[in-house]
Amino acid sequence: MTGSDPDRPVTIAFIAERAGVSTPTVSKVVNGRSGVGMQTRARVEALITEYGYRRPESTSRADTMELVLGDPGSLWGPEILRGVWRVARDHHVGVVVSEPDDRPPETRGWVEDALARRPVCVVAVAGLSAAQCDQFTARNIPFVLLDLAVELPDDTPYVGATNWLGGRSATRHLLGLGHRRIAMVSGPDRMLGARARLDGYRSAMEAAGLEVVPDLVRRVAVDSEAGCAAAGELLGRPERPTAIVTASDSQALGVYRAARAAGLRIPTDLSVVGFDDLPVASWLDPPLTTVHQPLAEMAAVAADLALALGRGERPSRTRVELATTLTVRQSTAAPPSITGR
Repeated sequence: MTGSDPDRPVTIAFIAERAGVSTPTVSKVVNGRSGVGMQTRARVEALITEYGYRRPESTSRADTMELVLGDPGSLWGPEILRGVWRVARDHHVGVVVSEPDDRPPETRGWVEDALARRPVCVVAVAGLSAAQCDQFTARNIPFVLLDLAVELPDDTPYVGATNWLGGRSATRHLLGLGHRRIAMVSGPDRMLGARARLDGYRSAMEAAGLEVVPDLVRRVAVDSEAGCAAAGELLGRPERPTAIVTASDSQALGVYRAARAAGLRIPTDLSVVGFDDLPVASWLDPPLTTVHQPLAEMAAVAADLALALGRGERPSRTRVELATTLTVRQSTAAPPSITGR
């Protein structure tokens, strides 16, 4: 309702007047079309949120859920899809998978494409910026983030895992085996989950009375190539680590490659712990000890929460963290100094 007349519904023309732009410009923003500058779009979005503009009821939504994957080809992608599809099937809702891109700001981007499809809700694995969250909120399209990637307001719907506890349990396992020079191949510092796993590693080391050596910590991309490069640097040190904790199973795959290139045997010469517990972890030689992150269950909870918000329900919790557990396999053992090998 407008401030001057509480019984008069907010219209596109009213928003255009307040924003100092034309009605077609506001229409483009509302319908997710390109051709609007970033600053103008942000101003219109803010007014849409402030005055509570809603599209006419005659405009129906598609019976689909938008799943935003940062990297559909990643090792964890199938686990996410499995969880989301299970919930979507039970609710008779289709799933559209989209991937963020870096299109020029003057062109129509992936968010505008998603808005034009009018899904009932959005589950974003890739993370959303504050501006992108505002765009979905302005269209009254609920969203849920899976594994929060960046800092957002506390009321942002989110499903994640106990990353700090996972990082700590992985490190404590190695400490219990007798390791003292334990390295950490972490993810980029901007990734909140990776940062929490690194903090868990630090906590375990400090609780054991051990110094966290900065040179034994690497912050790299969470993929195999980055893990291999980081491990190569660590294993090339005069005093190499006897164990490496990683922030992902993909990084652990790279550590395996680097260890073999250096002529080291796992776990005889080097113990390795991953994070995720993807199916590939049990296929490695030797099978990988890793922190189990219930990705499929997390995705299912996120999809269920997003659909509930799409139905206008008010769930008791909109921020959920599922427990991680350590899966011990054959990639970890006591260090050579203890075994005598």
